[in-house]
Order: sequence, then structure tokens, then C-alpha cells
Amino acid sequence: MATDTVTFSEKFKKKLKDFGPAFFIIGYVVGTGSVTSMVVSGAKYGLSLSWALLLSCFFTYFLLISISKLTIVSGETLMFNFKKMFGKPLTIFIVVALGVSIISSVIGVMGVVAEVSMEWISVKTSISFLNKPAIAIFFIAILIGLFWTGKHEYFIKAMSIMVGFMALAFIFTSIMVLKESGKAIIDFFPQLPTGDNSGLVIAGIVGTTMGGVCLASRSILVQEEGWGLQDLKKENKDAMSAMVLTFLISLAIMISATGTLYFSGTPVDDATDMMHALGPWAGDFALTLFTLGIIGAGLSSIFPNLLLFPWLIADYTGTPRNMKKPLYKLIVVIVALCGLIIPVLGGKPVWILIASQALSPFVMPLITLFLLILINKSEVMKGHKTSLWMNIALGATLIFNCYMLYVALIGLIKFIQ
Repeated sequence: MATDTVTFSEKFKKKLKDFGPAFFIIGYVVGTGSVTSMVVSGAKYGLSLSWALLLSCFFTYFLLISISKLTIVSGETLMFNFKKMFGKPLTIFIVVALGVSIISSVIGVMGVVAEVSMEWISVKTSISFLNKPAIAIFFIAILIGLFWTGKHEYFIKAMSIMVGFMALAFIFTSIMVLKESGKAIIDFFPQLPTGDNSGLVIAGIVGTTMGGVCLASRSILVQEEGWGLQDLKKENKDAMSAMVLTFLISLAIMISATGTLYFSGTPVDDATDMMHALGPWAGDFALTLFTLGIIGAGLSSIFPNLLLFPWLIADYTGTPRNMKKPLYKLIVVIVALCGLIIPVLGGKPVWILIASQALSPFVMPLITLFLLILINKSEVMKGHKTSLWMNIALGATLIFNCYMLYVALIGLIKFIQ
């Protein structure tokens, strides 16, 4: 009697497929915005703001599993559930707020990508006819072309590999920093300077980790995976994997920046200053490695952003996510062209990107409150009651998000002033 044998390769591919949504979250969160926030945080404050990273990952885990369970039980995505329960005006407000977050992220990310790429070209080549707007136009044309043709799968994989190398480089650097810095661990946690605008950086750390757009997309991805009630344990494991890896990679970036920038007193005012976070261990290759990583992280995070705005609209309306619709194509092109704003008009992309990440906390209390109400509605959850511990966890998440809203508001006011 013949028996079916499953090869190691097939088992490995199945495991990867099972954790598809986790990889999407890691790839989306650990992008240019995350690298920028963690490097600036480490360079200015050492590991003193690592508590914000830890708490944001911790609370995001509970949001992910609650959103996933709501989607699985109700059969509807997050925004559609919001519209049904809380009406159109409030849901439209959330969708618009998330849309603003998407556009501001694209503006900041492309600004960083163009600046770092231009620095690499000026240092490593003799090309003199290129400038930041030309570089931004080149990358935007690639992204729009990939969307238009639908042939983006291999491109995203290639970008992910580049990001993976940069993440490994930061992990290696963080280990070397801890081993060879000659500093006591307490020195990595300095006191915050009085009167400094650390609120903007804190909000940026939380905003890039606990992004409202990422949470809304979680609901869409769970629905597309076709997960059912029997997959709740798999979903919980997926969410845990996403947050643990996000925390470890982000912490490694923060440690690297502390050891190489904070202890040497090197400020981070421009995107090119961030490449020094890889330290002397990468040698002359540091600039190339960081540039490739930033390009990979930038383009692999901008491309999902181009799709997420139409996804949110489809989520709200409860219609199929058909990216061939003329309206969706127009939205994608407009969002992509927003990436030209900083390269053309100028500005400091590092701080503009952090400020864009800090916008996310403005809508998170409302999303958390609505989610808490929905998962306790018997007509929505169809008899699948939410445990007391989960309600306590989400209640604590709501308090945390309200505090982060206050921190973000103060930080942005000081930044504008």
C-alpha cells in the first residue's frame, strides 16, 4: 500500500504559509519608519525609551488576537463591523484618519529613501546628473508599474531579502555593542534630558509598532487566509510570533544605535546619519548595506501602503478587493506621487517620518474602544464570549492608547513650534 510522504521542503513551505499574516506584519512594521524611530531613539536617549517599544508590542498582541477572533466569528472585516455597529460617520472618520497616516508615511519613507540613495550615489560613484527628485521618480515609477502589471511577488521577495540582511546586520551589531562597548548595562539606560521633546519619539515608536493601518489589514489578511474557529490557536501563535520578532529586531536596532551613536555623541539630523548605527563592524560596506536595506525596507513598505487605502475602502463598503477598478488605480497613483513631496520641496525626512508615525496614536483609542465593545456583543460574537482576562488586557490597552494620544499631541505641538 503506497503512503504519501511529505518532504522537508513541503513542510517548511506549509509552515511559512501558516505564518503568512505574521510575516506581513513584521515586513510592514519593521520598515523604514521603524528603523528611523529606533535609530533616533537609541542615538538620543539610549535604551531609555525601550519601555515604549516593549509595551506597544505587548498590547498590540492583544489587539491582533481580538481583531482576528472578531473577523473569524463574525465573518466580516474590522471596518465593516465598525460601520454596522457604530454607523457611517465615525467609521468614515477612522478610514480617513488611517488614510492620512498612509499618505504621510509614504511621504516620509520616500524622503528617507531618496536621501540615503543620493548619498550612496555621491560617495560610491562619479554620477553627477542625478538628484533626489529623479531618484524618487524612478522608484515611484517602479512601484506603479509593478502595481499596474500585477507582477510584484518576486520584487517584494527581493526587497524582503534586502531588509533581512539589514536586520541581521543590526542584530550582529547589537551583540558586538553589548560585548565590546565596555559599558555597564545601566549606562544603556540614561536619564532623559529635561525639556527635550522625547514625546514625539515615543509616539513614533508606538505609532510604527501599533499602527492602526496594520491592525485594520490584519482583519483583511485573516479573512483572506480563510481561517475558521479551528484555527484560533494557530492565529494566536501567529500573532505572538509577529510581536516577539518585531520586538527583538527593533530592540537590536535601538541597541546598535545606542552603542554606536549615543555613546559617541553623534546626532541624527539627516537620514544619512543613521547609517553610522551599523558601526565599525560593517566597515566600508556599512553605507552600501544600510542603503540597500533602507531601499528594500522603504519600497517593501510603500507598496503595501499603496494597496491599503483601496483595501480600507473595500473593507468599509464590504465589496471585493478588486484592484483593477479605475477608482482604486487612481488612488494608488495619487498616493504614490505623494512620495515626491519631500524630494521636490525639501525638508528633514527623518523627523517628518517620525512625525507621520506619531499620527497613528490619534485614532488608536477609538479603534480599541470600538473593538472592546464589539467583542462583548453577543449578537456579533455569536455565543463566543470574551474572557475576563482579555477584557482586562484590552482595557489596559485602551488606557495605554489614551496616554499615548496625550504624549503624541504634546510631542507634535512642540515639533510644530
